[in-house]
Amino acid sequence: MTSGRKFAAECLGTALLLAAVVGSGIMGERLSGGNVAIALLANAIATGAALVAIILAFGSISGAHLNPAVTLGSAIEGSFSWREVPGYIVAQMLGALMGVAAAHFMFGEPVFTASQHVRTGLPQVFSEFVATFGLLSVIRGCARTRSEMVPFAVAAYITGAYWFTASTSFANPAVTLARSMTNTFSGIRPIDVPGFVVAQFMGALTATLFWSWLLQGRNTAHVQQETRSLSVHRQLSAEPDGGGTAASDGE
Repeated sequence: MTSGRKFAAECLGTALLLAAVVGSGIMGERLSGGNVAIALLANAIATGAALVAIILAFGSISGAHLNPAVTLGSAIEGSFSWREVPGYIVAQMLGALMGVAAAHFMFGEPVFTASQHVRTGLPQVFSEFVATFGLLSVIRGCARTRSEMVPFAVAAYITGAYWFTASTSFANPAVTLARSMTNTFSGIRPIDVPGFVVAQFMGALTATLFWSWLLQGRNTAHVQQETRSLSVHRQLSAEPDGGGTAASDGE
């Protein structure tokens, strides 16, 4: 798969993700009659459902990172080429802004409007660290044992994290930046974006380093087992054929 096609997949996938996040937020707020819990529930369910579909659709093309934190974490752990990191991040950022614009157009909102939704304070910032650490942990843990379940695991985690984090789990720098351009239910003030983004990258880095350490002993044991198996195989191959020798002696 060429890099250009991967970048296009990341751009479109991230655009669809933001259209789902922002669009479902607008719809939920309009239909909930002022009940914020109902609006948040609608937002979380719609986002999780869309996320499964998007990852399944684009995963085989670009890996469906849809998230600069995931891209950088993959590069740091060595499963993704650093050469493609800038292209992926640019595509994700562009796609995120496209998704916000698309959602606004569908609901008759201005294309871009700076958000006035206050999301500040240490609890919110720490929530983003936790949310992103958890997301990277889910991806890394599932990818090594049951990679086909990653789309469902990621979507389930994000849906749950909407509710167990004070920040409603942005867990994505591209999403955070784009949501500062919507003055709707899912928005975040531009001034609050830097704190969220720093916490997200710190969470991603911590998760990447933790899982590299966590799996180091397991990987070493696997290599040692393979080495022992290869050694035994070589020894058996070097031994003379006992059955053939006995037959020769009997002639």
